[in-house]
Amino acid sequence: MKGSECNKARRNYHLTLLAGIVGLALVITLVFFRNYEDFGEFMLSFVWALVLCATLWLGNSYIYGLLDKKYSWQDQLVKRAIFGSLALIAYSATAYLLVQLIMYKIVTGSLPDNPVSWGLRSSYVAILISFIISLIFVAVAFFQNWRNSLVEAEKFNAEMLMYKYEALQNQINPHFLFNSFNVLSDLVYEDQKKATDFIRQLSQLFRYVLDSRDKELVPIKEELEFIKAYRYLLQTRFEEKLSIELDFEARDHEMIVPMTLQLLIENCVKHNEISASQPLRVQIVRRGDYLKVENSLQAKPEGTDSKKTGLSNIRQQFRYFTDREIQIIRTDRSFAVEVPVLKLGKE
Repeated sequence: MKGSECNKARRNYHLTLLAGIVGLALVITLVFFRNYEDFGEFMLSFVWALVLCATLWLGNSYIYGLLDKKYSWQDQLVKRAIFGSLALIAYSATAYLLVQLIMYKIVTGSLPDNPVSWGLRSSYVAILISFIISLIFVAVAFFQNWRNSLVEAEKFNAEMLMYKYEALQNQINPHFLFNSFNVLSDLVYEDQKKATDFIRQLSQLFRYVLDSRDKELVPIKEELEFIKAYRYLLQTRFEEKLSIELDFEARDHEMIVPMTLQLLIENCVKHNEISASQPLRVQIVRRGDYLKVENSLQAKPEGTDSKKTGLSNIRQQFRYFTDREIQIIRTDRSFAVEVPVLKLGKE
């Protein structure tokens, strides 16, 4: 099916290309080659214009393809425009002169007395044809980039919605609620003040989840307060068996994808043994323009249920805002993930 679709697309492209060249040649014939007395002279003029248009169109198309590979319309617009114009002029002038001389030789059987001067006298035709072709290429490139931008934007929105949905699931899944309420029920009987604090932190956590679900980025200061609430719930549950150290400063105007740090901590808890004999230590520190989430490595046995989508989803979200990649560092004793610190606006 895919092969037939590719063949159909290729066939449509060739038909469109042929129609464009024939149509432009017809226009050139009717506008510039008007000194014909019969149908035979008209066809000769049309063939002449057709060869000229095909040479300029296909040659410029090839040059534009090479330039598109080297210079991006989005990132290197000025260079692309300058080099494109220079290449267009140089090729068009040369190709036009050669085609004119070859066609003149075929039709008359000889060359003009002064070939270069003869060719340059009608060079405005080459400039006009090249200008029309250039406008067509620029228009096509513009609409293709515009369409690709829309596709990328839709793809990003879909990925962001999926990411937020999975993040929300991770927060409000039955296991999380079950464990939290189990801890809370024990605290109600054992320590009412601690139970009150637990409820307050749980409320703060869910408020943050609901408030951030429609945001692409949040200040790191807000994420840090959320992580403190999340840490309180986990450490209340695991007590001395789990240590989460937040050893970094949240600065103004620094942003992060919502719930990134929480998901990384959740991965640490999910994939590592946590017991009195093997307490888990998690540390979040700053490393230049990155935040590093590191845990002592004491992986659970193989077979632990995991969709392995957490890090992949986080990586996809950060790629929209920065070219800096998420770093994963694994040693015999530790596992760490470094995520970029973002500034306001896309980097």
